[in-house]
Amino acid sequence: MGRFTESGLRRVREVLTRHVESGRIPGVVALVGRGEEVHVEAVGTMCHDGGPPMSRDTIFRMASTSKPVSMAAAMVLLDECRLRLDDLVDPWLPELAGRKVLKRVDGPLDETVPARRPITVRDVLTCTFGLGMDMTALGSPIMNAIFERGLTPNLPVEMPEPDEWMRRLGELPLMYQPGERWQYHIGSDLLGVLVARVTGQSFESFLRERVFGPLGMRDTGFHVPAEKLDRLPPLYAPDPQTGEFLVWDEAKGGRHSTPPAFQGGGGGLVSTADDYHAYFRMLLNGGERILSRPAVELMTTNRLTPEQNAARNALATANVHVSFGQGQHGGWGLGMAVRTYRGDYAPVGQFGWDGGSGTSTYADPANGLVGVLLTQVGMSVPDPARLVHDFWTTVYQTIEE
Repeated sequence: MGRFTESGLRRVREVLTRHVESGRIPGVVALVGRGEEVHVEAVGTMCHDGGPPMSRDTIFRMASTSKPVSMAAAMVLLDECRLRLDDLVDPWLPELAGRKVLKRVDGPLDETVPARRPITVRDVLTCTFGLGMDMTALGSPIMNAIFERGLTPNLPVEMPEPDEWMRRLGELPLMYQPGERWQYHIGSDLLGVLVARVTGQSFESFLRERVFGPLGMRDTGFHVPAEKLDRLPPLYAPDPQTGEFLVWDEAKGGRHSTPPAFQGGGGGLVSTADDYHAYFRMLLNGGERILSRPAVELMTTNRLTPEQNAARNALATANVHVSFGQGQHGGWGLGMAVRTYRGDYAPVGQFGWDGGSGTSTYADPANGLVGVLLTQVGMSVPDPARLVHDFWTTVYQTIEE
């Protein structure tokens, strides 16, 4: 594995600095790693009006970049044959037995047909079990019901305890038949409930025991302990019209200052650049002591049929003005996107995901590369997405042999 070029690293630093100096991004921590070589940049400050500088051990809300990490818990259970991909979920998630499915995704909640078959573990792990965050169906009765019940974390609503969350989820019809269509997010939260019920321990304690502990991810979890809170910046969701820095979540007294009622695999983790580097390096190394190589291959290669993926591709390409170009990867594995065509500087086979809190985490087997970009600006505005794009554009210029 070649080294990083000095000129390339300088360009990364210049682009990060330019974003911070623009006044749109208060601070950023970026990591690039290839084999033994790891390079970290910490630029700017924790707060938009100054405050302590960003540092390598700053803790960030990982938002949807939680998804690739949460999935490891389910893969441990598959490796140990405590779960099988085509097991029905009914024994562990009885709330999801005997599903009804909407006749029309935008129709009334009582106009349903019976599900053609039960939901399987595979449906949950591939986000095709029949319910999810569908940005094309906002304002429909089913999406309104999902929001009203507090089934979507990271929104300013209280998440219920897992059993109550399951009860509420079980009251709703599915939007699509099991296995029919990829849908975002809810499957990743459901995964955490499934793991907890199969193992008889909390999702977090299982992750800590089997993933975080062995990999030395000591700053990763579902909340930040009091003695580390000074390492957590506020999270901003700037006003899309004015750009004013509105605080979405404070550090002290905020959503991550105490253990949550619901440990959300879809978006609940806090972590650091080095912890995420350890996780993605493990995947590049074929699972190390955590997972088997076939489990990693299953996670990091496309799992979706063209039919299942059609809506995801449409969302990525038709809603660029909303998604700021995120999500255009072609495929989806387990818990993460997988590049199946070359649409920018990254090669086919790159895997990972982005978070609405201004996070981006990918690994690239072709180059043995891990990249982690963390900021405290949410995707209510295009600025963090543009920073993500510029980071990856420059990262790929550091590896010219």
